[in-house]
Amino acid sequence: MRQVYIAGVGSTRFGRHPASSLVDLAVDAIEDAIKDARIDRDVVGALYFGNFVGGQLTGQEILAGLTADEAGLPCIPCTKVEGACASGGIAFRHAWLAVASRSCDIAIAVGSEKMSHASTSQVTEALNCAMDIERDGASGLSFPGIFGLIYRMYESSYGDIRRKLSSVVVKNKRNGLTNPLAQMGASISVEEVEDSPMVADPLRLFDCCPISDGAAATVLTSRDHVVGRIHRGTKDSPVEVVAAVQTRGVPFIAGHSDMCSFSATVEATQRVYDSTGIGPKDLDFVELHDCFSITEVLDSEDIGLVPRGEGAHWAAEGRTAVHGDIPINPSGGLLAKGHPVGATGLGQIYEAVQQLRGNHSNQVKDAEIGLTHNLGGTGVACTVSLLRRADA
Repeated sequence: MRQVYIAGVGSTRFGRHPASSLVDLAVDAIEDAIKDARIDRDVVGALYFGNFVGGQLTGQEILAGLTADEAGLPCIPCTKVEGACASGGIAFRHAWLAVASRSCDIAIAVGSEKMSHASTSQVTEALNCAMDIERDGASGLSFPGIFGLIYRMYESSYGDIRRKLSSVVVKNKRNGLTNPLAQMGASISVEEVEDSPMVADPLRLFDCCPISDGAAATVLTSRDHVVGRIHRGTKDSPVEVVAAVQTRGVPFIAGHSDMCSFSATVEATQRVYDSTGIGPKDLDFVELHDCFSITEVLDSEDIGLVPRGEGAHWAAEGRTAVHGDIPINPSGGLLAKGHPVGATGLGQIYEAVQQLRGNHSNQVKDAEIGLTHNLGGTGVACTVSLLRRADA
């Protein structure tokens, strides 16, 4: 396995794009990534497309081949991958594997989703396909309901965290306010979070990520293609992919021995730490999967950033802010940036690359190592990627 680098990234703004199709969004992100990578599109050897509900909500499949054609890519293998909300992260890992294994020298990972045109009930029904319909479907739960139950279980173990949990939302919305790609950045108070409409007791509207459209893309290459660009301070410097891990977790609710922890996240993160010798204390920032405010708490503890039971407390104390002990979701995360499901994992990669290049609107000081975490379903699919500044 050879070293792999991110040579270019591209992203649309996350939000509502009524005039753009699912494929239009993907092509826009790819065009930006190719330009950023400074490559000719004829040298691309493979494309992996992350998408979850395109077929259901837009009626369009064959997305990988259709997008490659629209983007003017050559006659290469084009593959759509699906892993619920982790679809983008899985596409990234497949592209990384293609280059690392020498299957090709340059690969593109793109994720795209078009959701805002559909009704809330249609989107909810589509997203519910990420749970085990035979075992969990009969419960009538949607994902806000599942994570509302998880909050109650967490509360029973670690005490009332409602006010401190609102600090997660306040932090991420504030970060999103200065991120030009974010859908719902805002300056809000804890009281405003707690007064927002109830969605699934005790989760309120601001505890939930919004329905979004958007796309993000990454160009991955071998070292030979970027060696001349590895210089400190360059705004388009390549970023090394130190590790890219995917794991499977429990696909149905009753299978979890502890709903306050996702085994797929714990396993994926530990594999990254074991294989690289880099641990949580070495990380300069993390972009993790905060589909709900309580999920950021669970993820931060599963990744080993925060002691068990302390995730919400750290947020309330400012320890996970951009200039805190361990910045979590300086982009604004899913809560503020939005969650176009198939694009989210690659959107995290985009944000991490900007941090490691020193280009981010919410720049973490002297960032050299970053981790991204993308989770799908009830924890059935997880990807964790470790990125490092190439000149570090």
